[in-house]
Amino acid sequence: MPGTEPGTGPGLAHGRTVIVTGAGRGLGRAHALAFAAEGANVVVNDLGVGLDGAPGAEGGPAAAVVAEILARGGAAVAHGGDIATEAGASGLVSAALDAFGRLDTLVNNAGFLRDRMLVNLDGDDWDAVLRVHLKGHFLPLRHAAGYWRAEAKAGRPVAARIVNTSSGAGLLGSVGQGNYSAAKAGILGLTFVAAAELAGYGVQVNAIAPAARTRMTEGAIAAALPEPEDVSPLVVWLGSDASEGVTGQVFEAEGGRITVMQGWRPGPTARSATRWSPAEAGRATRKLLAQSDPPLPPYGAR
Repeated sequence: MPGTEPGTGPGLAHGRTVIVTGAGRGLGRAHALAFAAEGANVVVNDLGVGLDGAPGAEGGPAAAVVAEILARGGAAVAHGGDIATEAGASGLVSAALDAFGRLDTLVNNAGFLRDRMLVNLDGDDWDAVLRVHLKGHFLPLRHAAGYWRAEAKAGRPVAARIVNTSSGAGLLGSVGQGNYSAAKAGILGLTFVAAAELAGYGVQVNAIAPAARTRMTEGAIAAALPEPEDVSPLVVWLGSDASEGVTGQVFEAEGGRITVMQGWRPGPTARSATRWSPAEAGRATRKLLAQSDPPLPPYGAR
C-alpha cells in the first residue's frame, strides 16, 4: 500500500517480493528482517562463505534468517547460489518467481574483503573482490531487469526498485583497499547507468554507502560504528512504492544520519582560444586548483 507508514496499516513493503543478496549476516540480514517486518516476501540469498570469500567457512546462514522471518509470521525462502555467475543470478530471480509469483525489489548487498596495500595486492585478490562486489551487482540486476522489461512490454504495470550497496571507500577511496574501493566506485557508475536505462520500464535504481558494525568492519573501527539495523529503514523506503520518483541517487547512511551524496560536478574552468602549451596548461591548472576545494582524503590516509 503506497505511502503507508509502519503502525498505521499494512507495512510499507506490504505485498512486495524482495531479494536481498548477502543476507545471511550483517547489513543484508538486517535488511531482510526489516523488509519482512514491513510485509514483504523475502528471498534471502547467501553463500555462507567466510569474510575473505573462502567457501564453506561458516555454514548456511540464509536458512537461519529465513527461520527468523517465519518465526515472526513473515514469508521468506533461502537461496544459496553464487550470484556472481549467470546460473546463480538467473536462479535467484527464478527463486522469487517460483516462491511468490513476482519480483518487485532487488537489494544488492553481497561482498567480502581481501585487503592489501597495492604493492602487495595480487591479481587473484583483485579479481575475486571485483567479481563478487561488481559482477555480483551486475548479474542479478541484469536478470531482474530482464524480467521487469518483459512485464512492461506485456502491458503489466511495473514499480520496481533496485538498491545497490557502495561504500565510503567507493566515494573517497580507502588505503589498503584498492580492490574494494575500485569495485564500490564501479557500483556507483553502474547505478547511474541502470537508473537511466531502466526508467522506461518502471524501474528505479539507487545506491547507498552505509557505515555499520559488521564482519567487514571488524576491529577497532567497528566499535565506533552504529548497528546495521540503523541503515535498513532507508533501504526499505527506497525499495518500496513510497520512494516513487527517487532514482539515480546515492545516499550515505550511518546511524541516524542520511546524506544525499553529490558526485562529480563541473568546478572552476579555464579555456583557451588556441591549443595550450604544456607550461600554459600547467599555469592555468594551478590557478584553477587555487579556486577549488581540496579533495577529501581517502580513508586511512595520514
